Amino acid sequence: MASAAAPGGATTLSPAWQRLERYTVGFAHPGSQLKDYVYARSADHFARGDAQRDAIRTPEALRARQAELRHFFVASLGGLPASDTPLNARVTGTEQGNGYSVEKVIFEARPRHYVTANLYLPATRTGRTGAVLFLSGHHANAKQAREYQSVCQTLVQAGLIVLSQDPIGQGERFSYYDAETKQALIRAGTGEHDHAGAQARLVGDQIARYFLHDAMRGVDYLLTRPEVDPARIGVTGNSGGGTQTSLMMLADSRIAAAAPGTFITSRPAYLWTGQPQDAEQNWFGFTAAGYDHEDILLAMAPKPVCVLAVRWDFFPIEGTRETVTRARRAWNLFDQGEALELIEDDSIHSYTPRLARAAARFFSRHLLGREVDPGVFPPQPVPDEKLFATRTGQVRGELPNAEFVFEANLARFDAIVAARRQTEPAVTRQRALEWLRARVTSGRVAVDANPRFVERGTVVDDLVVDVGFWWSQPRLANLGMLFRAKDAQGPQPLTIALWDEGSQALSRHAAWVREECGRGRAVLVLNLCGVGPMKPDPINARPDGLITTYRKLADDLSFLGDSLVALRTFEVLRALDVVATWPGFAVGPIRIHAHGRMGLHGRLAAAIDPRVSTCEWIGAFRFADIVRNRNYDSTDIKSILLPGALRYFDLDEL
Repeated sequence: MASAAAPGGATTLSPAWQRLERYTVGFAHPGSQLKDYVYARSADHFARGDAQRDAIRTPEALRARQAELRHFFVASLGGLPASDTPLNARVTGTEQGNGYSVEKVIFEARPRHYVTANLYLPATRTGRTGAVLFLSGHHANAKQAREYQSVCQTLVQAGLIVLSQDPIGQGERFSYYDAETKQALIRAGTGEHDHAGAQARLVGDQIARYFLHDAMRGVDYLLTRPEVDPARIGVTGNSGGGTQTSLMMLADSRIAAAAPGTFITSRPAYLWTGQPQDAEQNWFGFTAAGYDHEDILLAMAPKPVCVLAVRWDFFPIEGTRETVTRARRAWNLFDQGEALELIEDDSIHSYTPRLARAAARFFSRHLLGREVDPGVFPPQPVPDEKLFATRTGQVRGELPNAEFVFEANLARFDAIVAARRQTEPAVTRQRALEWLRARVTSGRVAVDANPRFVERGTVVDDLVVDVGFWWSQPRLANLGMLFRAKDAQGPQPLTIALWDEGSQALSRHAAWVREECGRGRAVLVLNLCGVGPMKPDPINARPDGLITTYRKLADDLSFLGDSLVALRTFEVLRALDVVATWPGFAVGPIRIHAHGRMGLHGRLAAAIDPRVSTCEWIGAFRFADIVRNRNYDSTDIKSILLPGALRYFDLDEL
């Protein structure tokens, strides 16, 4: 039965072809393989990190780890922007509260990067006093959120100065805001963070560098205020604000006390939740370097830290308890065990009133020299517009020449390109290939492929097909379908075919397979990990299905200093090893025919392996297309990110 053309460019397949398109693997369960591989690698690093922390027995050893951690962490972010530029801070208005006032503030963390903030000032204070930097979680309206207004009011009622500032992509800082339609073109908060964060990854940065820098400049602003004692500055926030608080604990030694909320847990506990991480929470290479949330706490020892947690959180409370218990040993080295606290509340994910009162007692004790119990008072939230530091409620479209992470990424990329142009092309290419080869092969384990040819010579219309699978890494299998003309005589040269959905998309590519075989070539349709019949089971029930699963596993690989792109490119190299043992075709230069996003892996493999003579990639793209386009298509973006690639090359340069 011949195949026929079908609407949309696909082909109506004969029953034999349809069986192959629906093929399932019977010798291994692909649904859990990618997860098992990533989790097993993670567990090895978790154990190594615990052993390193267990070996800390003296204050000197702790100081050494703190120094190593800070150096690694800041470098992994891509370094930090300069902090010697003028803040150009101004107060745009004042609101009066019950026993306090709120100044509406705008300052520039970087030139033309405007941070909007509220400064809560107690009506009664004497001389310079303690202050707290409050960092908002992922509420779209950030500092104006009722929950966060309530926390700031609780802290100021205890006598603390509070600077509450909007993070990137939240509050008055929507980076993709259209002033005419008054709509955000990219979803605020985590949507925007991921969108701009992917662009930062390609130039070798992490978007956390900008969150951290904004917070550090918030401290710089507090230091300009005559009301603030420079030696008594604390930091707190929950959820995404707990992340930002953790960034400050890791990197800013000026912080005298910290209360991270609803974020501190442990990487092992969080790994099993099935949750991906927001872009600024996803720290490249952090796990591979032996670090965990315990190190966030250790970075502050023996300064006072109060971990705030809720028992019904998606950040697992068991991880929080274990991390705090383990970390207390560091404070005990200084006989300061009581300076590390854990406060819990019965709640879902939020900065609850109970946690706010606990934070007020904690900061008043350590920053004011007296413990103040603010008691229970009804919060008095005000409408959002009363806290706006801008006139319209959005920086974009109001402040002249305002810039955001997109512009910062683009400037970083342009500087990289300009520097590359100053180097001899041959030198640039050699460096690029060395870097790429290291990224693709780093962390891989030598394992026997043990190929199984589970079908041999099955007739499919005018072709015959072999089906085989093999191990590319421990616990991780690939599957290939090798097509040849039924009347082929003798060994044939090989073309490896890579396209989205692998052999489950044969209906869209069967005509090409038949034509290629008709030209006297064998065709191996390759299914890399997570592709076609090797798709993973969904890890969570989010509405975007497998996209979130790939995003979660890509995040886990990122903590290992790895990526789906590097892993899948390595699998193409492994396929080259396997086909050398596959009977029936000529060993020699191999062609790659690629289509769609999967072609990325063929292009990269062809660049570093001389066994590949050519790579034809239909639908090719460049990484620069992502970085240079403010509104690029970010669907399943983490599956095609190779962090840091643009520091060395773009895909068309290979």
